[in-house]
Amino acid sequence: MRRKLKTYSLGLCLFVFLFVIIGGGLHLGTGGAFLGAMSGTPLVIFAYNRLHIARAEGKELQKENSARSTLQLRSRL
Repeated sequence: MRRKLKTYSLGLCLFVFLFVIIGGGLHLGTGGAFLGAMSGTPLVIFAYNRLHIARAEGKELQKENSARSTLQLRSRL
């Protein structure tokens, strides 16, 4: 329950952040800033998850490969 609440609150904070940055930086009206934040929030979340998962999988593969080489050295002895 807490994890879900944390995830949703972080998404809401990202939306508000994008709303302010896009609206102020591009001098858009309220509607334009709202649409920009609505379309930008899922894209930022997707990109972050994609990068985070790729790094985690890379570390996992690296650990697996080092464990395999260690096991191969032990079996040769």
